[in-house]
Amino acid sequence: MSREPVSRAGQPYGPDGAGDSPTGDPAEELARLGRSWTWLLASALATLVPGILVLVWPDATLHVLAVLIGLYLLVTGAFRFVAVFGREGHERLPGLLLAVLYVLAGVLSLRNPLQTIAALSLITGAVWLVSGILTLYTAISVTSLPHRGVVAAAALLGIVAGIVVLAFPTESARALTRLLGLWLVLLGVAEVAVALAWRAALRKTLPPGPDPDATA
Repeated sequence: MSREPVSRAGQPYGPDGAGDSPTGDPAEELARLGRSWTWLLASALATLVPGILVLVWPDATLHVLAVLIGLYLLVTGAFRFVAVFGREGHERLPGLLLAVLYVLAGVLSLRNPLQTIAALSLITGAVWLVSGILTLYTAISVTSLPHRGVVAAAALLGIVAGIVVLAFPTESARALTRLLGLWLVLLGVAEVAVALAWRAALRKTLPPGPDPDATA
């Protein structure tokens, strides 16, 4: 049976999902941050913004593109690592694996920024495919996850993105660049939807009163 999101102390989360007041414990502070819907939204923007840059600047040099993709992967890995602390015990392993995967892929992209666009596509496509599979597993197995359908849809989009990028037959660097940019934008939009769904779930746990977003 599904449950609404509550903090580990058994109390509903705050307006942003952060939960109880600060305790001074680093792990608990990271957990509060990882549970916040604004943290999820920031992670989504970290995917969306690079995609927009790649689409509007498709003729950027390979060095610039590799650095942009590498930074996207590293930043996303950092966001996902913090989000792991906001999950319950058995939900943490897939998230931790994803964080490590993103960081390793980011390091590989930045280690040799003069590698071909095909190599960048291979790294990014593999990350999206594995990320989508692990996220889909979480959406299916964690019955208490709010808005599981939205999370599952975003996971399926990631799986499709990974497959398409890995299987794309063209050798055109420009076409591959546009493909990467397009999927970054689509995945970013999907992650924004997940963040807003989490926000809606959190708002249901709040007691009746003034709209927290309307406060100064």
